[in-house]
Amino acid sequence: MGNRVKDRVHDTVQGQVRHLRRAIGLGGRHSRRNRPGSAPGTLTFREDETPTALHLISYGPEEFEERDVENLAEARAAEAAFPVVWLDVVGLGTETVIRALGSELGVHPLVLEDLVNTSQRAKLELYTDSLFCVVRMPEVGQPGTEQVSIVLTEGLVITVQEHPGDVFEVVRERIRIPRGQIRTRGCDYLLYAIVDAVIDSYFPVLDQHTECLEELEEEVMDDPDEETVGRLHKVRRELIGLRRAAWPHRDMLNALIRDSGDFFQESTHLYLRDAYDHTVQIIDLTDSLRDLSSDLLSTYMSVVSNRMNEVMKVLTIIATLFIPLSFVAGVYGMNFNPNASPWNMPELGWTYGYPAAIGLMLAMAGSLLLFFRRKGWF
Repeated sequence: MGNRVKDRVHDTVQGQVRHLRRAIGLGGRHSRRNRPGSAPGTLTFREDETPTALHLISYGPEEFEERDVENLAEARAAEAAFPVVWLDVVGLGTETVIRALGSELGVHPLVLEDLVNTSQRAKLELYTDSLFCVVRMPEVGQPGTEQVSIVLTEGLVITVQEHPGDVFEVVRERIRIPRGQIRTRGCDYLLYAIVDAVIDSYFPVLDQHTECLEELEEEVMDDPDEETVGRLHKVRRELIGLRRAAWPHRDMLNALIRDSGDFFQESTHLYLRDAYDHTVQIIDLTDSLRDLSSDLLSTYMSVVSNRMNEVMKVLTIIATLFIPLSFVAGVYGMNFNPNASPWNMPELGWTYGYPAAIGLMLAMAGSLLLFFRRKGWF
């Protein structure tokens, strides 16, 4: 029994560790981390990665173009024709394309290393002619987050995602509107819009967890079982992972507001502060939901303990009632011969000896029940 409990605890802990590593992008045995001591800028690729696809959106106040492209030269050509160019790189499986980001678009080697090592937390790095930031986007349809890397240069924004499926469709729709505000602004505002979309994508996930916790709260109070506590542990693990992923965004946005003066217009800082406020709200909401899940776990343990106490109380009352009855039955079951001595159980010769014994037992049981009731034990 002890070994089974230890194995169960070990499996639970290992599951929590795997989930947290996935949630914050630490990976596992398939991690893209370079070998210790590798040269800076070393790129490590895996064969099981999604093939890289390129999607290009170019626009200005009056002009707009959106298409899939085959090579990065088309993105370079679009820079000369449009005020703002957004190159969306989806998938890290085509090594030649990822390396071409450095050779054809001038992305720094250290940035390329961070692009393929998808264990980064949200952060900001400033270079001479570019800005690089990392955000962690909740994965669509499953727990955990994926890394989205963003490179900002003059006239060009590059986003690099691990897998197809993102939360940027709202941004694309805003760009497609001819008179949309985003069409009149520069690349700095586009970067803000992308980061803001990622930040806001945490709210629907937290809403789902809120609804789940409300359902679990009813189950805990009404009829909890082992499945209930398993779901509670799962929700709590996911909330911890979301908090770990969301927390660094606050520092990243604070750095954008404070240190990105050469890349951002002053008017865009107001919008960055709004995204910062959303990040603080997400962290606070995540903390509240995590505390609620912990309280529900404590409540579950209390409900189970109270239920066990009620069961033990009933069993104790039953056992207590039968103790004196068993004593009486034991006395009259000693089978001493009354013919051998007048002191040997003379009641066996009485006409009403058996009803008297039964009546004595009932009187004792009734007295005990009355005593328990007066004490308020049931």
